[in-house]
Amino acid sequence: MDEIIKWISLASNIFTIFASGLAIYIFFSKREEISSVFNLLINYTHQLSLSEVKEKIERLNEYNAKDPEQCEHVVNIFNEIIGQIRGNERLKSHFSELLGKMEHLAADKRRLTEPKKRALVSELRERLRHLNVKSIDNLVGDSNE
Repeated sequence: MDEIIKWISLASNIFTIFASGLAIYIFFSKREEISSVFNLLINYTHQLSLSEVKEKIERLNEYNAKDPEQCEHVVNIFNEIIGQIRGNERLKSHFSELLGKMEHLAADKRRLTEPKKRALVSELRERLRHLNVKSIDNLVGDSNE
């Protein structure tokens, strides 16, 4: 019985070495393809984040900051956007200026007016559009920045 276990262990170890060697070979020979897949996945998750922020921006348009009841919804959506941007390093660096503006308006509802909200929404939308274009350029491989 011990002899059979030795042979099975030897075969298992040889198979493990062969599989590891094959994985290393594939990694080095297909490095660019593997890298492309990971970049595609990263860009996809980035696009998901951008689309979620865009949806929240569109929800902001449904509410009027003048109405005290709706102002609470505006502040809540601002806080959702702030949290999502802070949680994403790529978005955080791109929206750093806007975060401060949104935090000040969300903290003091009295300063939040409809024109300020609309200006902030427009600026968010433009920065988001710029990020979308930049992300697509990166995906396609165009580096004209």
